[in-house]
Amino acid sequence: MTAIVQNVVTSGVFELDGGSWDVDNNVWLIGDDTEVIVVDAAHDAELIAQAIGERNVLAIVCTHGHNDHVNAAPELAERTGAPILLHPEDRVVWDLTHPERAPDGELKDGQELTVAGTALRVMHTPGHAPGAVCLYAESLGVLFGGDTLFHGGPGATGRSYSDYPTILKSITEKLFSLPDETFVKTGHGDSTTIGEEKAGSVDWAKP
Repeated sequence: MTAIVQNVVTSGVFELDGGSWDVDNNVWLIGDDTEVIVVDAAHDAELIAQAIGERNVLAIVCTHGHNDHVNAAPELAERTGAPILLHPEDRVVWDLTHPERAPDGELKDGQELTVAGTALRVMHTPGHAPGAVCLYAESLGVLFGGDTLFHGGPGATGRSYSDYPTILKSITEKLFSLPDETFVKTGHGDSTTIGEEKAGSVDWAKP
């Protein structure tokens, strides 16, 4: 059985550098009737747990450490017994929200996670955050892009621990190497495709 993808939208507040913004986050569940991986446990552990149901949670993957993507992760981990996985270069961001609770495991570039017979390849894509990652499910034709690539361009880089030339390099060298028809499931807002964003990138500001 091939894994299916479910979307849970949660709402809360993104906080960084002394500012706060109301946001809606996409939480992605990848799996089948028995097991699932959660991508970005944002804001509402109860709502995410309801969507999971009785399934076994293999991992809670954090695409990066900003509070709006990880604030529900410890509670969800406690409910499910699943490990929280984060790229080590994003501990500096994670620790702003959870200084008392370390992630349970590390993500690394090229690593493969498997759920419901479907491989998810970790792609380290720094720029929005130093340890930002995307997950590529080749068999599904889907990239879970976190806040690296959106419908309309790169993720924001105007705050601490972010860098615009770095995110452009991550997108153009790594993500744009994927097939144009690859669907991009984003951290916020509507999905897009690699081809659509590649075509639009001619209008992006250059570093």
